Amino acid sequence: MLSVQRMTPFFTSQEDFRLRLVFAYQYFSIIKGGEVYQFVPSEGKEIVVNVKSLQVENLGEVFVFQRGSRFIRLPLYQLLLISDLHLHLASILEGTLNLELEMPEDIVQEAAELLKEIEADNRLRMIDYALETNNRSLFTQLTEGMH
Repeated sequence: MLSVQRMTPFFTSQEDFRLRLVFAYQYFSIIKGGEVYQFVPSEGKEIVVNVKSLQVENLGEVFVFQRGSRFIRLPLYQLLLISDLHLHLASILEGTLNLELEMPEDIVQEAAELLKEIEADNRLRMIDYALETNNRSLFTQLTEGMH
């Protein structure tokens, strides 16, 4: 497995809902077998992310990394599979660019309703428990606001 040592976009641009992250020398490096390989922009040099779906769109882009006379050529989809690149992408999207990833309103509403349901079920269980243990103060406390 590879790990990303450094991943800082040299340049970013956003066109509609596509975010382009462009990389240059010294801004992107990986570690393989304890050795650091530096990014070389000889082939692919950008990652395009759809900010609506949070999907990488140019998975076929080939990235080249170099250590001395040795080179590693990896298509972006493979780099995503065998490294922690997705974690670095997530931090770039959330932190550097301050993208607010909002949940759709219907999902937020559904979660709120489920939470109310769970709380009501829990309250009924606690009332049952208070009755079983003959705990009058707990029973009173739990039933006071119910009508």
